[in-house]
Amino acid sequence: MLAACLGEPGAVEDYPFGDGVAVCKVAGKMFALIPLDGDPESISLKCDPDRAAWLRRRYPAITGGYHLNKRHWNTVVLDGSVPDDEVLDLIDHSYELVVARLPKATRTALGGQAARLGG
Repeated sequence: MLAACLGEPGAVEDYPFGDGVAVCKVAGKMFALIPLDGDPESISLKCDPDRAAWLRRRYPAITGGYHLNKRHWNTVVLDGSVPDDEVLDLIDHSYELVVARLPKATRTALGGQAARLGG
């Protein structure tokens, strides 16, 4: 999932919490956290609060963000019970939520779809 996160326009990998957790950022803002030693693997993603609650009801492998604001973040255990296309959609959703709050000039610099987010 790290590769999918880094495929987003302007995404970079950072390690502000040490070597064990990859943090994916756009314009200095986090949109994904990936523990590198998890078994099973997991990913924490920003999420619209209503969608986050719905996902937690639908999938036992999706819970409130681990060590994060549980209203706005979900942790997805990558045990195969959440379809890959759903996880990829959640990565896009997290990225889009963060980009939408960036200044217009920053969104424009990211180009493409990012420039249209946030109004």
